[in-house]
Amino acid sequence: MGYKGWNMEKEMRYAVLIDADNVAAKYTKYILDEVSNYGIVTYKRVYGDWTRTNLAGWKNMALDNAITPVQQYSYTTGKNATDSAMIIDAMDILYSRNIDGFCIVSSDSDFTRLAIRLRESGMHVIGMGEKKTPKPFSTACNAFKYLEILAEEEIQTDAAEKVEMKTLESAIIRIISENANLQEEINIGELGSRLQGRYPDFDVRNYGYSKFSQFLKDFDCLSFRQVGSSILVSQKSDKTDLEHIESVLESIVATNGAKGYNLGELKKQLCAKVPDFDVKTYGYSKFSKLVENLPGLKIRNNTVMISKK
Repeated sequence: MGYKGWNMEKEMRYAVLIDADNVAAKYTKYILDEVSNYGIVTYKRVYGDWTRTNLAGWKNMALDNAITPVQQYSYTTGKNATDSAMIIDAMDILYSRNIDGFCIVSSDSDFTRLAIRLRESGMHVIGMGEKKTPKPFSTACNAFKYLEILAEEEIQTDAAEKVEMKTLESAIIRIISENANLQEEINIGELGSRLQGRYPDFDVRNYGYSKFSQFLKDFDCLSFRQVGSSILVSQKSDKTDLEHIESVLESIVATNGAKGYNLGELKKQLCAKVPDFDVKTYGYSKFSKLVENLPGLKIRNNTVMISKK
């Protein structure tokens, strides 16, 4: 779930174009949730012949999610006119210069050339489709998401009712885990923006809170770290406290490679990452003694190095 194409300095704008002939309406929420991880959706269009009964499921879904349905009659039996309409619209949107990327949703390989052309123009292209999607289309995109996998990760809730706490907890954990390829923590403001992107009607006041930070403290699965004026949020580790401390220390030491890490500086870095760290909690009076007893580390001339296991 990489975000290499995501410019963190500005909010990316995306056009979502959906081929209703090749994608089921049940995936709508998962599609929009996923794109919200990358930026703001400014165009939402779904293409098909709305006179056909097999697209009935899309009509309500498009209305509920403010997606513009685009009528495309099937002029010739066996020919997919929807593909042509999507491609023409995509090029019109591209030349408008109002967006930064596209999300092309289809299980049809006919969009391979479109994806390549959009990327050649500097667009970030996200593809989505079912697992049956031909390889050429998926590899032509910057990122490709299989709809069945997205659907497995989250259960769709009734949009007419207030989002329940358990559903929000799952969404928060998922957002943090999706950020793991960038860093283990996520800024609380960024977390709030992504959550709002998934649930536009979300408001902490609905749950009796005046601040988002207070609302998050209600979730036992989350940890918080203050860095200057920023609050970083992460998911609590399943490891024991000492295992977690050892893991953090090893990751810090590893940043200096074979040179190792000064013992005093290592303690400062640990306290910055784990503000409530106290060596006495683990039965030691000195930090050096704790480090000496960790199997993954060793001390030589006041320098801490990774121990070969």
